[in-house]
Amino acid sequence: MESLIKFVQDEFVQKKELPDFSAGDTITVYYEIKEGEKTRTQFFRGVVIQRRGTGSSETFTIRKMSGTVGVERIFPINLPALQKIEVNKKGKVRRSRIYYFKQLRGKKARIKEVRS
Repeated sequence: MESLIKFVQDEFVQKKELPDFSAGDTITVYYEIKEGEKTRTQFFRGVVIQRRGTGSSETFTIRKMSGTVGVERIFPINLPALQKIEVNKKGKVRRSRIYYFKQLRGKKARIKEVRS
């Protein structure tokens, strides 16, 4: 059964060319929003908290601060409305899922940047 699912995903699901990013990176996601007849592009910039899943069911979670309120958004990799992803900063973290980042405030909430 698993091989059948993998075959269908490989054949019919279109792969998007996305940059390589992981937890701790600051990225900007551009996605399309439909409001009635109109469509517009909106972006969401924040720190990647996690990447979860494999294949076509993979998702990633981004967290940003909007004033004093933390906002998280989960994006599927194969979202049709997803236009592009830009990697703004590469962060150095020791874990693949940085849930502890939610409780940090001020200077403690900084992630070291990897210069390449």
